[in-house]
Amino acid sequence: MRSVVQRVFRAQVTIDGELVGAIGTGLLVLVGIHNEDSEKETRWMAEKIAGLRIFEDERGLMNRSVVDIGGEMLIVSQFTLYGDCRKGRRPGYSAAARPETAEPLYQHFVQMIRGSGIQAATGRFGAMMQVELVNDGPVTLMLDSAGTF
Repeated sequence: MRSVVQRVFRAQVTIDGELVGAIGTGLLVLVGIHNEDSEKETRWMAEKIAGLRIFEDERGLMNRSVVDIGGEMLIVSQFTLYGDCRKGRRPGYSAAARPETAEPLYQHFVQMIRGSGIQAATGRFGAMMQVELVNDGPVTLMLDSAGTF
């Protein structure tokens, strides 16, 4: 499982001009599911992101998590995180999980985040979405569960 995590002042996702998810201060998380992922990876990723200490404390040090600050999360599915660009000019997506596998794992990830007490908005799985954000910092991290088990 791969995620791109961005600390934001605000973020939103629209589909066909309709606002479907929006947050204030918190994290925008783009989530890609690998074709070999299971609930074990989604659990690891949810716990890792919820606990990331990337928000500043009173001394200006990154010592606080999204949970600590009462922040929100916007979670957007992003199969292109598994785009392989090593050969040719068109990315290959054979490592990305097929929708029938990826969607339940994506939903499990969202439920894990919500279960940790974080208010979470989402995009719509498989839809063409427009994502807008105001990055804070900027702070942007890439996480990958490969090799952690």
